[in-house]
Amino acid sequence: ETICGGTGAGPDHDGCDAVHSHMTNTRLTDPEILEFRFPLMVDSFDIRRGSGGNGEYRGGDGIIRKIRFLEPMTVSILTNHRKVPPFGLMGGEEGALGANYVVGVDGSVKNLGHRGSVDIKAGETFVIETPGGGGFGAPAK
Repeated sequence: ETICGGTGAGPDHDGCDAVHSHMTNTRLTDPEILEFRFPLMVDSFDIRRGSGGNGEYRGGDGIIRKIRFLEPMTVSILTNHRKVPPFGLMGGEEGALGANYVVGVDGSVKNLGHRGSVDIKAGETFVIETPGGGGFGAPAK
């Protein structure tokens, strides 16, 4: 499955929030389908406000998706912009880095970096924060 993020701003427009960019013939699985097919609950799926880079035109915001597992499962992920932020252009600021991590039942956090595979226990939550797009043009002062 592909997961959406924010797109970069351009010379005459803000970036888009929570969209697939540069992907064709793919879509995000509806939460209801995931919950029907797998022993999990999508606890939240929100726009990651403020993750787009500032600029004359603002980069689009990414998303935060929290998936709580009801049974033990193995999860794998492959992502970008977890170490190098989406760049801004013409003085626009960078978008926020993304993050992938597991929150344990006890509140502990295990960072997965940009790619990884992890065995998740029942009750643990897998969190995906996608990056925001870079801004365009110098921000107003």
